[in-house]
Amino acid sequence: MKLTKTLMATTALTVAAGAAVAEDMAMEMTLVSWGGAYQTSQDKAYVQPYLEANPGLTVTWDESSSEAVAKLRAMDETGNVTWDLVDVVASDAMRLCDEGLAVELDADADLAAAPDGTSASEDFGDLLVSDCYAPQIVYSTTFGYRTDLVGDTAPTDVCSIFDLDAYPGKRALQKRPIDNMEWALYCDGVEKSAIYDTLGTPEGVDQALAKLDTIKDQVVWWTAGAETPQLLADGEVVMGSTYNGRLFSAIAEQNQPIGMLWDMQSFDLDGWIVPANLPADRQARAMDFLKFATDTQRLADQAAYISYGPARKSSAPLVGKHADLGIDMAPHMPTDPANATNVHIYDYEWWADNRDDLDAKFQAWLAR
Repeated sequence: MKLTKTLMATTALTVAAGAAVAEDMAMEMTLVSWGGAYQTSQDKAYVQPYLEANPGLTVTWDESSSEAVAKLRAMDETGNVTWDLVDVVASDAMRLCDEGLAVELDADADLAAAPDGTSASEDFGDLLVSDCYAPQIVYSTTFGYRTDLVGDTAPTDVCSIFDLDAYPGKRALQKRPIDNMEWALYCDGVEKSAIYDTLGTPEGVDQALAKLDTIKDQVVWWTAGAETPQLLADGEVVMGSTYNGRLFSAIAEQNQPIGMLWDMQSFDLDGWIVPANLPADRQARAMDFLKFATDTQRLADQAAYISYGPARKSSAPLVGKHADLGIDMAPHMPTDPANATNVHIYDYEWWADNRDDLDAKFQAWLAR
């Protein structure tokens, strides 16, 4: 996105966001995200412009989104909520909303309308999957591989992760059941349409873990999205899962010898929740920032720094070239037709209902 557009939008917003400097709003804010290239894209696309429009405000980043549910539960128990806005995946937003740990939002009142006047609820559409959730981006968890470590035949399907004969070496997988269990069942012969029905049975859970057992001693488990690109860059793993934007950064920005494997990429959403029970001044600040950070221009601007698709329909036509590299970003989005020929549609609601139970079983399996 051209810098002039961003500056013009920021200048115009300074007037529109006049309430943001009111004395009844907190002048400190803690944002929780995932670190790495994604958090950098957030900082550049809307945190820095917001700070320019709100002199005196300070923002602190916390990179604890992977632990958001557990930490917000603990904060609620102690009555000391130290976070102001938290970036979470959709299923975690659903859990937090169901438990009363996130503020319910009125999309059309709390989020900005599109530039042509289209309401926020219509602009976000089906991606408003929870009453407490303001989605920002569509991303995928997929696989990267070292192009110089896979021999003459690069992997083309997700089940290569389980093929230790064709692709010997360490793999990197996220230290959670989500995606790993689905990929395991798929690569053990379960049809995509039957994955969640199968995973909903004790036998299905055992089947998925048995498949993962076949590579368990070759897995490096990661908890932060930046880990797999670094493991690949260092040659410590031959392939590994991570977020598509992290792989884009390693390939396009850092020129690492890494290839992308889009087969069975797992679509998901990332977005904001406002923690419940904030003091009035902090909640007012969080809501003001939320409206700014999820408007049409801000989400389009974010796509200039990382290859995640904006969650608003009105943002898509504004996605242009990478802010620094000058390359067209559209072909690098997980939603590009060439990348989406065989997609795993992640079931947010199923995981919201079953996450705690599967987490416990997965952790017990890891400890065996």
